[in-house]
Amino acid sequence: MVDVSFLTEIDLFKDLSDSCLKPLEKDSQILECGAGHLFYAAEQTGKALFVLEKGSIRTFRTCGDRTLTITVLHAPAIFGEMGCFGRGKYHSSAEALQASRVRMISRDRLQALLECAPQVSHELFDLMSERWLHFLRKMEILARKGLIPRLATLLLETAEKDVVAGLTHKDLASHIGAHRESITSALGELQRAGIIAIERKKIRILRRERLQHATEE
Repeated sequence: MVDVSFLTEIDLFKDLSDSCLKPLEKDSQILECGAGHLFYAAEQTGKALFVLEKGSIRTFRTCGDRTLTITVLHAPAIFGEMGCFGRGKYHSSAEALQASRVRMISRDRLQALLECAPQVSHELFDLMSERWLHFLRKMEILARKGLIPRLATLLLETAEKDVVAGLTHKDLASHIGAHRESITSALGELQRAGIIAIERKKIRILRRERLQHATEE
């Protein structure tokens, strides 16, 4: 029997009755994958809702030779919801950032769940609206800000206790739709200004207030 206790850790499912959860237990499929696994591509027809049980993933859009990361999700989380309604087209691509375990709920099973628990549809639409607004805000930042303000914003968003770890210059470039060489140059400027320190496999924020100020320039 598939253990679905993790579902109660997801806001979308935490208030469901056993009668609604058991069909998910029966029909969901588990995928164990490594870093780089592509779950779906932008404009592909949706077939499932994905539940991230372990690991992390990112959603992204590609334009020419540039890739823009839209969001990074850590377990527990859901993704792929845009492919489950309407025309059923994913508006972005999604890939694993590290070894991950993902549970897939078919579109048909999701529709049955909405009949069992209609309130879930409202929560799903709220989530889609929130993520779409996040996407629009990110596009606005890209359109209005120069490279250093965008980079400063990203460093502040991804830092834990003022340390950004596990992201290469190429990863940072992908997050904000820039070239790796440009990121290296911008990081150098911030380091020379005493705002950050570049260490092995991590970036340490030394002066958070100045980095915050850099996001507004």
